[in-house]
Amino acid sequence: MSTPRTEAGACRAGPRVPRATVLHALAAGSDFDRYFRWRRAREGDPFYVRFPGFGAVLFTGTAAGARELFRSPVMFSEPPRPNPIEPMVGAASLILASGERHRRDRALLTPAFHSARIREYGALIQEATVRELAGESGQKWAAGTRIDARAAARALTLRVITTVVFGARDPRRQAEYTTAVTDFITAFSGPLLLLPTLRRGLHGHGPWDRFRAARERLDRLIRADIAHRRQHPETPSADVLDMLLSAYPDDADDELCEQIRTLLVAGHETTATSLVWALFRLHRAPEALARLRRELDGAGREAGPAELAALPYLDAVCQETLRLHPPVPIVLRRLTEPFALRGITLAPGETMGIAVPLLHSDPEVWTDPGRFDPSRFADCRYRPFEFAPFGGGHRRCIGATLADYELRIALATILARVSLWLAPRYARGSVPLSVPHNIATGPRRPILFDVVSELRH
Repeated sequence: MSTPRTEAGACRAGPRVPRATVLHALAAGSDFDRYFRWRRAREGDPFYVRFPGFGAVLFTGTAAGARELFRSPVMFSEPPRPNPIEPMVGAASLILASGERHRRDRALLTPAFHSARIREYGALIQEATVRELAGESGQKWAAGTRIDARAAARALTLRVITTVVFGARDPRRQAEYTTAVTDFITAFSGPLLLLPTLRRGLHGHGPWDRFRAARERLDRLIRADIAHRRQHPETPSADVLDMLLSAYPDDADDELCEQIRTLLVAGHETTATSLVWALFRLHRAPEALARLRRELDGAGREAGPAELAALPYLDAVCQETLRLHPPVPIVLRRLTEPFALRGITLAPGETMGIAVPLLHSDPEVWTDPGRFDPSRFADCRYRPFEFAPFGGGHRRCIGATLADYELRIALATILARVSLWLAPRYARGSVPLSVPHNIATGPRRPILFDVVSELRH
């Protein structure tokens, strides 16, 4: 490990690297936020965290540190490998690509997530939300029922992303993808994510065996759709798959499958988690919920997706939710050239990162950072190294615009059609712990709502 240096170049004692790797990984996996705060309280900022099979990462949780990392030269860093999420997304995934390949793949995928195209998905998002409320893929949100918000949000966002990717509106195909993706993401548990030593077979009956089987089932569905579309090019559609088929040759279907798998997993899980947190936070903040309902009522019953997405307080609620509950809590870069982060000089091969929950609670930027207060976004604009729920720099999440748009429309549509009551254990108790769920983090247990009434909208 390189010699720690100050920005002026003088040597100084750097933060310590934790030794009990497995114990630290278990502590991080049980409560990311608390663990990061504990490490910073002990070591200051920046501080080291060590992950099993991955090595030490120098983390910062300040705006100044985020500015340095996001503005580091493109050629100075790449995604760390081996990567904890590689078994999920695959080696060919855009998330793990670097250098020229990252530039190429990002250029291929970017048109599918251009803001103008995203707006075309508005009606689809609204329709998917209404169908979910009607119980098309699960329980109907009828007065007197109790809803598992996490399961419902996953079903909703899965419907959206499968339609965006495949144009799939066939209920049978939707159900197949819902089952396959749900089994896949459930099988990649926190221990498999954080402890690579568990990634070995046990004669077909261990956690790793179950995960591999679920991945194979999902890949068979994806490959079948790829093959069908290649065999029937005479019926083009405007979905993401058609755009990618024209960019990837026939002999690159393995790579294309991994890109599609990445879009399905990353394109729904993070938004589903954010939707659950938004409903949770609003129903513990009556004034904020009432203000948002007034804004939605003012927009009118016939407000379309574009009008809803432009509502300022709705936007503020969504941004405040992402501040308190960033779905991906860490940003990582492995260095290919020497670089100094907050005065600590790192050598090629070492890794630096941003602890997003710390960044989003930096008292130098955020007043009373633990409080849910959407008005802070109504009154102020924050810089990209102060507020970074989707990462930043040249590797900012390519699906950020879709995730943000989908969150606003889904949340507005739910609140316009049902009145909810947060179950007492959540309404008055502490905020549920946020733990790793495959590619993102989310509440450890399901968050339950009672449907009080169905509104007339």
